[in-house]
Amino acid sequence: MRLKDKVAIVTGTSSGIGIGIAEVFAEEGAKVVCVARRKKEGEAVAQSLRDGGAEALFIQGDVSEKTQVDEMVQKALDTFGRIDVLVNNAGVDSVKAFEELSVEAWDRVIGVDLRGTFLCTKACIGQFLAQGSGNVVNIGSVHTTGCLPGAAAYDAAKWGVVGLTKSLAVEFAARGIRFNCLSPGLIDTQMWQDVQDGAEDLEACLTHWRANIPAGRVGTIREMGHVAAFLASDEASYVTGANLLADGGMTSQLVSKALYASKPLQRQ
Repeated sequence: MRLKDKVAIVTGTSSGIGIGIAEVFAEEGAKVVCVARRKKEGEAVAQSLRDGGAEALFIQGDVSEKTQVDEMVQKALDTFGRIDVLVNNAGVDSVKAFEELSVEAWDRVIGVDLRGTFLCTKACIGQFLAQGSGNVVNIGSVHTTGCLPGAAAYDAAKWGVVGLTKSLAVEFAARGIRFNCLSPGLIDTQMWQDVQDGAEDLEACLTHWRANIPAGRVGTIREMGHVAAFLASDEASYVTGANLLADGGMTSQLVSKALYASKPLQRQ
């Protein structure tokens, strides 16, 4: 098992990618500290891990609030005595035209996605330094290579996460602490369900996204869990400062796949 006996804090474990990461980490032998704002859903995930034979702890907390973050880290230390891995997964989104984007909505996205990543990392760094080792996996997005209209706050936050990741990777590499970013593409989460629910023509929506993802499908939360587990494991011991894209080829495709047949093109 790649993470045997490692203590891992995973934020945002009440839904989506956070659940996939927590499940795979537990299967890989980690002791998982599940953190989420929603107590009922977060505790259910931790209990599921315990039912599967893993050691798991649920802590309710808002990663944008420093006091709650500090208490969360201290509780993890009180329970397990150390922290080996931090996965900054908690995040919120906003899709709204920039001229309609309120300061409150901006602050909410930046507060959770970027400030939360900073606060959780800041709270763990002292323990990492005392141990002489540590590993941080930040969850970014394909929005760190390209953008969509109406996503200014989200894009700014995720680009900030990548910048923070790379800066800290350089600063702490010689002290045994690694920082990497995992940037998922379109994943089968509530966000994907919301996209489908909001489509006037579901089949046209599915056709559009299949054309934009060379793999022809959305990814799964467990696929993201496996990539995160690799970055958190000793197998990635020489990987730091990376922004690893797990997107089915989405960001490698120059334009959308043509929805029509084309004759072979040849220039004389």
